[in-house]
Amino acid sequence: MDAKGKFGQYVAGKGLRHTVQREQIVDIFLATEKHLTIQELYDLVRKKYKSIGYATVSRAVKLMTESGICRRVDFGDGSQRFEHKFGHEHHDHLICVRCGKFVEIYSKRLEKLQEQLVTKHGYVQLYHKMDIFGLCPKCSKKVRGR
Repeated sequence: MDAKGKFGQYVAGKGLRHTVQREQIVDIFLATEKHLTIQELYDLVRKKYKSIGYATVSRAVKLMTESGICRRVDFGDGSQRFEHKFGHEHHDHLICVRCGKFVEIYSKRLEKLQEQLVTKHGYVQLYHKMDIFGLCPKCSKKVRGR
């Protein structure tokens, strides 16, 4: 099953009706490989579908998150962003606190260490995320005056 199928199955399971507007919003979200705010997604949707309102986009994002096809990410700048989750490998983020640039990172070694820590402390892991906040190379040069 693909992400769109999973979303449709979730919506039907909640007893909600299938709407063309939701489908259009999901299509645009899935076609965009970015970490989008609801406003940014709304802006993309409005370029193609003028009749879709902000509240409709917001509700669709809530359903996409609940269905597991996207997840909310917080880069510490006061904006909630959403990224693809279903069918995408788990990853963590390096986030620049000055310019907002971020890098997706994945390390088998780090994942293994996290698993070992969970086991050592007797936890049952449901999920995890790791975000490292700092300065990107460009901003750290500016701070150091180079």
